Amino acid sequence: MIKVGIIGGSGYTGGELIRLLLNHPQTEIDFVFSTTRAGKPITSAHQDLLGQTELKFSGEVNPEVDVVFLCLGHGNSTSFLNENKFSETTKIIDLSNDFRLQADAIFNGQRFIYGLPELNKSAIQSAEAIANPGCFATAIQLALLPLAKAGLLNDDVHINAVTGSTGAGVGLSATSHFSWRNNNVSWYKPFTHQHLGEIGESLASFGNSIGEIFFLPNRGNFTRGILATAYTKYSGTLEEAQRLYNDFYKDAAFTHISDEELHLKQVVNTNQCHIHLHKHDDLLLITSAIDNLIKGASGQAVQNMNLMFGFPETEGLLLKAGVF
Repeated sequence: MIKVGIIGGSGYTGGELIRLLLNHPQTEIDFVFSTTRAGKPITSAHQDLLGQTELKFSGEVNPEVDVVFLCLGHGNSTSFLNENKFSETTKIIDLSNDFRLQADAIFNGQRFIYGLPELNKSAIQSAEAIANPGCFATAIQLALLPLAKAGLLNDDVHINAVTGSTGAGVGLSATSHFSWRNNNVSWYKPFTHQHLGEIGESLASFGNSIGEIFFLPNRGNFTRGILATAYTKYSGTLEEAQRLYNDFYKDAAFTHISDEELHLKQVVNTNQCHIHLHKHDDLLLITSAIDNLIKGASGQAVQNMNLMFGFPETEGLLLKAGVF
């Protein structure tokens, strides 16, 4: 058993992480740190855990845990690690965007490895610190990585993706409360989304030229999940594209190519990414679907933890989709 610390456990990603780790056979949650809920039961924030844990939020940090997960708002992990020092043997998995880009990857002498297992599995296995990918970035990279590796992303790529309201975090905002979000849909941050930086770096990591990426994110009127569609020019056949994708993901524990058209419910509440390919004239349409809180955040963080500690990659992550 390894001892785990969670920093910021009252939000959506922190809550999902607690749920996963309580049921993980190799982990014991040592503390869940919160500045606003210290001393209160975990169930005060996550009522669904009633009867599953007696843990309380802590106002103190144990620097000797085996691994610590940072579930803080973007920009806050840096300040937290400056103020709180962990032991040299404590592994760090950060779920914010503070260390995802190569320019930010080295912090206090420690290198954060970009934690997309389908791209960096061997590096993750030997890493001491992980920068967990963003949710949109995960869905989009998994849709495009095989083409990037094969040098087939020379033309512009157009991406449209819709996410559930949990992607905006637990805090209430004008575009996340029920009366606005329900029976509604809208775009935001057109062509400027913050995940474009990490997407571009990963796609360029194979050394092949990459066309311009045009990304339009959308707010959906549902709570969780991301459905992303991307299309670009492609001169090969659909069968060739399917072979390319199946070969790229042949050893991937959670990314699978579907012969059938996708719908979001088949991946919600799981750590799966499902991908479908469709050829139209000289265009290849790639559809990917993930749960933004699991494969797009906390589940991928646990997947990275499994790799770092030598556990089976799927340990604690064989989850059931809610398709009905």
